[in-house]
Amino acid sequence: MADGLITRSPPENAREEGLRDTLPARIRLGYRLTPWWVRVLVVFGLSRIVSTVFLLGFARVQQMNPWTLSSPDYGSYAKIWDGTWYEIVAQSGYPSILPFTVDGHVGQNAWAFLPLYPALIRGLMVLTGAAFAPVAVFVSLVAAAGAALVIYRLLRRFLPEGSSLFAILLFCVAPLSPLYQVAYAESLFLLLLATALLLLLQRRYWSMLAVIAVAAFTRPGVVAFALALALYGVVRWVRREDEPFPRRERVTVAVTAVASGLLGFAWPAIAALATGRLSAYTDTELSWRADYIGYGELFPFASWVQGANWWFPGGSGLLFLGVTLVLFALFLVSPWVRRMPVELRLWVVAYSVYLLAVFFPQSSTFRVLMPLFPLLGALAVPRSRLFRVGLVLVCVAGQWIWLYACWWVNGADWTPP
Repeated sequence: MADGLITRSPPENAREEGLRDTLPARIRLGYRLTPWWVRVLVVFGLSRIVSTVFLLGFARVQQMNPWTLSSPDYGSYAKIWDGTWYEIVAQSGYPSILPFTVDGHVGQNAWAFLPLYPALIRGLMVLTGAAFAPVAVFVSLVAAAGAALVIYRLLRRFLPEGSSLFAILLFCVAPLSPLYQVAYAESLFLLLLATALLLLLQRRYWSMLAVIAVAAFTRPGVVAFALALALYGVVRWVRREDEPFPRRERVTVAVTAVASGLLGFAWPAIAALATGRLSAYTDTELSWRADYIGYGELFPFASWVQGANWWFPGGSGLLFLGVTLVLFALFLVSPWVRRMPVELRLWVVAYSVYLLAVFFPQSSTFRVLMPLFPLLGALAVPRSRLFRVGLVLVCVAGQWIWLYACWWVNGADWTPP
């Protein structure tokens, strides 16, 4: 008793409840104090555990195939399909004489695989003495982690922190995310592309062009960036009353657009000079679709019609293609997508037009869609917990489905990833 009042100590269970009440607050505080790049890398690292488990599971049941023995180790399994072509380039370079089929057409050869990724691997192999597979997986993983970091910074320019991190989670667990840790050049190209797009948003055009120059020798698609820059220049010109577009910037955008277009044709030009055949690169790329529709010329925008008729004969393929394009167009004008900066929307449009112009739809279609990653920012707009959890579960299940359908070799497999 003090001053006429009775004081009592709180019971022990009340103290424990108070501590428990403060624990979520402490977790939230710790989260806020954690640097953004640590959060991104934690998400990336945890997602790699899931993909690694899937890859090892499929490797364990993999039967003997043209690339591996039964139940191959991780390194051997990570370099099948296109990984073997990258190993050929890393070890032997490119042929000066093109291979031909018995009926006189250019056959499949290494010129379809651009040189930066295998050259980087070759350099690290010489430097470390390591074999191709572990070096290739290391390069892909580091590049994918870098891509996640840059994409996060890209998304933070128009999304809140939580939505940006959720978009990164989608990037990390996407159905094709096992490609981030195998001997494919996709990780490196996504890193370069995301960097170029970020520099475009920052209007650092000359730095952007330097990155594009590197990307032009990593994966096809730089021509689409040139189209995106041209469209960007048109949009800026139309909006010049609302947002100044001074003469110097107009010239810079025009020059970088033209230069990007020329860079997009640099590798075909090199292939032509090295082999003495003007159409060496195009003929090489066309050899991969010959198993579906035979050999022929490349006619812009005809490939998807040919593919639709091959996959779904009798006109149903064209109907499916038309419905798909309409739905995709409607998605591009949805409120979710309209929240994206115009530069990213123009890239999505330009790359989609590029694919429609030159690509033949097959099992690798989903892989060549990976540069449309800015659309993950649109999928991160809804904040419904049910929507987000469901989307992540669908992505994880999609990894298993994609590995089963495309990566796992099942006899005479015609579904290359």
